[in-house]
Amino acid sequence: MKKQWILSLVLFPFFAHAQLNGALIISGKIVGESHEALPSVAVSVKNTTKGTLTDSAGRFSLIVSQKLPFRLVITAIGFAPQELEIKNSSSQLTVQLTAQTYIANEVVVTASRTAEKLLRSPVAIEKLDLRALKETPAASFYDALGNVKGVQLTTSSLTFKVPNTRGFNIPNNFRFMQLVDGIDMQAATLGVPLGNAIGPTELDIQSIEITPGAASALYGMNAINGMANLITKNPFTSQGLSVYQRTGVNHVNGKDHPPSLLTETAIRYARAFGNRFAFKLNLDYLRGTDWISDNRNDQNPNSRITANPSYSSLNGAGNIAFDGWNKYGDDALAGSNTVSVTGLTIDGQTNRTLTVARTGYWEKDLVDPKVDNLKFDMALQYRFSEGAAITYSYRAGKMDGVFQRGNKIRLDNVVVQNHQLELKTRNITVKAYVSQENTGNSYNVKPLADNLDLYTGGSASQWGAKYRDALNAYAGSHGGALTSANLVAATQYAREQADLGRAEPGTPRFAAVKDSIIRINNWDIRSSSIPNAPVTGGAALVQKSNLYHIEAQWNLTPYLKFANVLTGADVRVYELIPDGNNFVDFSRPIADRNTPLPDGSFGARTYYRKAGGFIQLTKNLLEDRLKLNASLRADGNTAFPVQFTPRAAVVYTIAKKHNIRFTFQKGYRFPALFEALSYVNNGRVKRVGILPVINEGLGYRENSYTQSSVAIFNAAVKAAGNTDAAALANRNLLQAANLPDGRPEGIVSFEIGYKTVLFDDRLLLDIDAYTNVYDGFLGQVQVFVPTGEQIGSDAAVIAMIDRNRDATAAANGNAASKGQERYRVYTNAVNHYTSYGSSLGITYRFQQGYALSGNANYNGIRGNHTPDLFVTGFNTPAWTSNLSFGNRAVTRNIGFNIVWKWQDGFLWESPLVNGRVEAISTVDAQLTFRLPAFRSTVKLGGANILDTRHIQYAGGPTIGAMYYTAITWEGLAGK
Repeated sequence: MKKQWILSLVLFPFFAHAQLNGALIISGKIVGESHEALPSVAVSVKNTTKGTLTDSAGRFSLIVSQKLPFRLVITAIGFAPQELEIKNSSSQLTVQLTAQTYIANEVVVTASRTAEKLLRSPVAIEKLDLRALKETPAASFYDALGNVKGVQLTTSSLTFKVPNTRGFNIPNNFRFMQLVDGIDMQAATLGVPLGNAIGPTELDIQSIEITPGAASALYGMNAINGMANLITKNPFTSQGLSVYQRTGVNHVNGKDHPPSLLTETAIRYARAFGNRFAFKLNLDYLRGTDWISDNRNDQNPNSRITANPSYSSLNGAGNIAFDGWNKYGDDALAGSNTVSVTGLTIDGQTNRTLTVARTGYWEKDLVDPKVDNLKFDMALQYRFSEGAAITYSYRAGKMDGVFQRGNKIRLDNVVVQNHQLELKTRNITVKAYVSQENTGNSYNVKPLADNLDLYTGGSASQWGAKYRDALNAYAGSHGGALTSANLVAATQYAREQADLGRAEPGTPRFAAVKDSIIRINNWDIRSSSIPNAPVTGGAALVQKSNLYHIEAQWNLTPYLKFANVLTGADVRVYELIPDGNNFVDFSRPIADRNTPLPDGSFGARTYYRKAGGFIQLTKNLLEDRLKLNASLRADGNTAFPVQFTPRAAVVYTIAKKHNIRFTFQKGYRFPALFEALSYVNNGRVKRVGILPVINEGLGYRENSYTQSSVAIFNAAVKAAGNTDAAALANRNLLQAANLPDGRPEGIVSFEIGYKTVLFDDRLLLDIDAYTNVYDGFLGQVQVFVPTGEQIGSDAAVIAMIDRNRDATAAANGNAASKGQERYRVYTNAVNHYTSYGSSLGITYRFQQGYALSGNANYNGIRGNHTPDLFVTGFNTPAWTSNLSFGNRAVTRNIGFNIVWKWQDGFLWESPLVNGRVEAISTVDAQLTFRLPAFRSTVKLGGANILDTRHIQYAGGPTIGAMYYTAITWEGLAGK
């Protein structure tokens, strides 16, 4: 007889002799073929909402008020469901359930906002069920997202991970939406969800559904690359007290930091009172030492025109225009931290110019690696009847970490809160929630470094003058001239002299000045003629905002018999509280808007609104073999016209196993709050939003030159002596930016997919392919505005010369210049961008419970023949793959899982850092011990157990091994 997995349900005793007010107490234990305890098996009373899950020891207890006889429904992931009729109070029963591939009957709700078979979803969707989350060898259930087919998980910080699908990855991913029980988790002004900072705990997560691709047709803006929905446990079916303790160690090799302890403690308590009222409470605290960003690569080598290519001796360590990946205050490519030292004689050639970057500070000296995350959530649910309930839930999280936007942001005591109220009946759902954000003691790393340089090393012109004097002094004491042979030594000496008095990391003076700067909410870099003057420019990130959202969904199917019809609508309002540093006060006159508010004060509140609605029709034909799905959504925004997003899909089932899907959809993304309304004034490069109201009185859209043309222009001018005459002779190199008016970002997507289960449901095969066409891609471009001049004029050309920070700029008969303002502007790309790819997922379940699964993913982008306003940054490896092998029950109480992950190298492009990310290959592994007598499970595991040090994006942290022990106790208190 062919061996198969058997699930034995042993109920001993099936009923307790005691009864509670006429109700029966049902208790029992569920075990597997090897007599191992099976946790998370659902036991419910048919046609009611009454049910429970087994604990880690396989035990369950259920109070039933139904009259005999009634039926129990028993479902377990990996097994066919069974029904059991209960006729009397003395039954002793054994039930056998045949093993089944977990996906065969898996149900999802995120793809179509209604329950449906995963195999017949109209769009690509992946699901991590509770068993997969418990058995992952990743350091946390959230890290398991990185093993999902098509998902790229980027680690920005130990506490902050960013999922993405299908390309154009960035650490602040505006294109990927994250929900928890249908609630958007974004922090409004930051514009993205902060990983799992206020999401579910290890004890409360039930499943995760991921849609890799556009979901705008049903969910509106911010879902054009994909979305994830984290679904939590129901307090009616998952009751009792549970405790989770994880202890781990990272930095095991001691290269970036001494080995460090990581701890996480979580507590969950849930209880139901009859079949009407239930509540749950969750508390979680994590503390550890963050991964360190300390890459010493130079993204401005001497061979670039922005450095000093005429002098080959200044390569390598001698590069005076060094621009480090993880260094700030030396930003040569942005042109914000360089000085031009003019009028030099080198190798007998007169009137030479050197471009010199200021020394700056390494990120590891500016960012404290100690991080923590405290989160709490609660839910109260009351059922009016079997089909109607009202739920209030509250979530709050406080976190530290590192967040990358145009610059690195040190998140310190960021607090995000969420209140939600939901009324749900069989056909109608109304949901309202508010999210509140407060960035606490956070700060921007770049203005911190800039102001450290300014207040302890002098202004750029002062520093440049000291550097020039030191060069001439060195030349005078070494033969009276600068030559290629002594240039490296001379520039090293000049830097040492110019840096005299600079605050050095590790000193009390450095700590005191840093502490002063990060407390001031004003990033304006102000020159001072008095070194060590009181600090006035700061680096504090002070953002406060509220997000208000209400939505309703109505299932019209009971009233319209021709098809399944779902309709819904939502309204969202962002309430911005301007701090005068990141966002301007629009109630002030135009002339005053860009003047920082007094530190600690806030301006008049600004509102950014959107509203939308959708209708979806689903029709099954040909004896349910053919499924037709169509939806249409309309979204309006206060700043943009209404956008329509259609979706159409066909799913055809052949021989009840082979499911083929074709999907077409469009999507739009309105600019996020920061993309739309920001005005960040750090004095050297101002970052501004896309809306026309920001441009009023500034002129960066219609009166500016492109950064790339200014760099080429300055290279030519420096080679010709850095004079006014040289500038005017090369004026044709300057190109006007002519930035277009902003508009929403759009996508047109085509997908084809195939899913099947074969060989007695042991083999799952899942293939999909897509192509996306982006129109109006949103990004940032840097432009130069001549101060007080019109582009094209002689004065505007002279204003572009890079010598304006040099104390000798007006020497030798050159005209004085008003200089330039530099803006990094959110705008739309001119070109269309076509990306494409495919994913293959395979799972095979052997006898005796062994399982082998893997996926391979390809993503590519088609090149354009003409350059664009900015580099879009596909930032995605062409190939990624995952392979896992495991068995949850090698013996009665022991299981294991091993996951190998690989991705090839790729180019990373962003406003902060450009560079190559090398290929990554890592192994995660875990060994699980179940201790039924103690109602506990012990997991010994490690992420990246071979300690393969790697980065996931240019400028990001170096990630190594993490080894951990996780203990879970369940059922510690009565239900």
